[in-house]
Amino acid sequence: MARRASVQSCRVQVYLNDPKVIASLGREARSGKVSVSQAAGHAIARGLQNSPRADPEDRLQTLEQSLRGHMRSTRQDMQIIQELVVEVARALFVRLPDAVHDQDPTVQAAVDRRIERMLDDTAARIVSGRPDRLEAQRAPEDRSFGSAN
Repeated sequence: MARRASVQSCRVQVYLNDPKVIASLGREARSGKVSVSQAAGHAIARGLQNSPRADPEDRLQTLEQSLRGHMRSTRQDMQIIQELVVEVARALFVRLPDAVHDQDPTVQAAVDRRIERMLDDTAARIVSGRPDRLEAQRAPEDRSFGSAN
């Protein structure tokens, strides 16, 4: 004769006050041809199996939820920043007329150099965690367009 594997069991008393839950549990017990206690155990197991919050020590789940929230807020922030940059560029282009010397390769190179320097300075401040601008340490920049003050 085959031996049944020993099943660990635990005795729990549950007090139900909701008549709908009691009726549903009774129906489930009748339909499954099991006792009400076994039907309650099955229902609890199904509920715990479908709920990721049932395990309070599930750190991976917590980290994933935090990451999703962070990504959502970062995405919204980046959309706002992108829209602001486009609006600033639009305002700048509307107010600055095109000139003949704008297409000069020397002028274009000077502008590109200034943009690269600005991006490098910004990246350095972000990496070092310094939000302040270090104007005093920065050497004065030559005028790109040859106009003297």
